[in-house]
Amino acid sequence: MNKTIRHILLFVCLLPVVAKAQFETFQDSVVQLYGVVMTADSLQALPVVSIMIKGQNRGTLSNDRGVFSIVALKGDLVEFTCIGFKPKTVEIPKDLKGNQFSIIQLMVTDTVYLPATVIKQRLTREQFERDFVNTKVPDDDIEVARSNNNIATRRVLMSSLPADGREASTQYMRQRANKLYYSGQVQPMNILNPFAWSEFIKAWKRGDYKRKN
Repeated sequence: MNKTIRHILLFVCLLPVVAKAQFETFQDSVVQLYGVVMTADSLQALPVVSIMIKGQNRGTLSNDRGVFSIVALKGDLVEFTCIGFKPKTVEIPKDLKGNQFSIIQLMVTDTVYLPATVIKQRLTREQFERDFVNTKVPDDDIEVARSNNNIATRRVLMSSLPADGREASTQYMRQRANKLYYSGQVQPMNILNPFAWSEFIKAWKRGDYKRKN
């Protein structure tokens, strides 16, 4: 008989034994957790307490008498949470004998401080109209873009922001071309140019020469 076939037959024969051993091991680790949840100060039954197995989407709620029951595994962490009480985590012993584990879980009251509530007098019609008229409505995206693209804002940005490589090279080429244009002759002075004076007066009125802090 081929050696591979013998290995396959041996695996098939041992498979039920291995499966049975694994099932018995799993069955031995399953625990029926049950108990009652009570308040620590008055020992009153606490209903609607959330009992969750940590790290899993399995859980249950305590009934109106605080009693609960859930299936877990040995070594699992069980979380008890309830509104108004401090959360509590309980670990099921890994060396637990048997498959049942009972617990009486006491929940301690958790103090929650709410922010102070300020009660004010109702506004009159005149006060409401005054506050409504003086309330500044924030600009939308279109209005913000429009304000950032007006002439004054662009002029301020142009004077404060440094030029990029393209603008710097363009300015250099213009200066170079202007220098070569008047090569061998005296460059005219704008002090006698009426168009230059007109641009100077417009810039003065705009405030381009004001000192910027």
